[in-house]
Amino acid sequence: MVQDLSKIEETITESSAWESTKEFLGRHIDIGKDISISILDVLIVITAIFITTIILRIILRVITRNLPEDDKSKFNVVYGYFRWLIYVIILLITLHSVGINVTAVFAASAALLIGVGLALQTLFQDIISGVFILVDQSVHVGDIIEIEGKVGRVEEIKLRTTRAVTIDNKVLVIPNHLYLTNSLYNWTQNGTTTRESVEVGVAYGSDVQLVKKLLLQAASTHEDVISEPEPSVLFTNFGDSSLNFKLIFTLADSFKAQFPKSDIRFEIDRLFRENNVTIPFPQRDIHIIEK
Repeated sequence: MVQDLSKIEETITESSAWESTKEFLGRHIDIGKDISISILDVLIVITAIFITTIILRIILRVITRNLPEDDKSKFNVVYGYFRWLIYVIILLITLHSVGINVTAVFAASAALLIGVGLALQTLFQDIISGVFILVDQSVHVGDIIEIEGKVGRVEEIKLRTTRAVTIDNKVLVIPNHLYLTNSLYNWTQNGTTTRESVEVGVAYGSDVQLVKKLLLQAASTHEDVISEPEPSVLFTNFGDSSLNFKLIFTLADSFKAQFPKSDIRFEIDRLFRENNVTIPFPQRDIHIIEK
């Protein structure tokens, strides 16, 4: 008899605890007039987000398992862009499934969303532009780019900005939306080698064949100039006070092109002096008419 009474008491206690738990989970929090959410709904939303996170991580590992390191880093960036969008979609679906009026949520936060949207307009442009950069493959890490007259080597493509390092070892932070509104020059998209040039003028009456020979010598003897394709010389124009030439050559590292180009100019000046080739300065003849 005593055992039966104890079992009944335990059942009543358990029933009371369950009822208390149900009552606690069923408590609603009113947000405005049309939005009401219970503690159970909050737990369901948290669980859905947690499960979504696990699934996304598994998908990321499966997809990137056999990808090269470069492609894996690109995919990770794209994954970071779209992960939050997936979270928002799952959140809205979960809220709708537990009986919350999603339309009311949007209506209640319409003014806030408009204000935030206006404030974050440029941010969204940067994010979308970052996605376009990765999909279009116009810029990669390690590329040398020129935009708005600034040149740098791309070190990192982030969610909102691209970080590049200039020849002066200064960090260049480029908002990604500038790629859509400005002309972008990618120096290395076709390879790491680039064709560079040095222009020079010589005095009228100079031996142009000798000038060509000296220019080719100045380029071919520099250690940074690639032998294939061979350097070449163009006779570009008969100037006002000089015969104009362009020395064209190929470099393996165009990011530091200013240094070999400077060396070649020094060498051209030395060779011209040794061979009595004159680099003229602009001259004007003034005729004075007396009346």
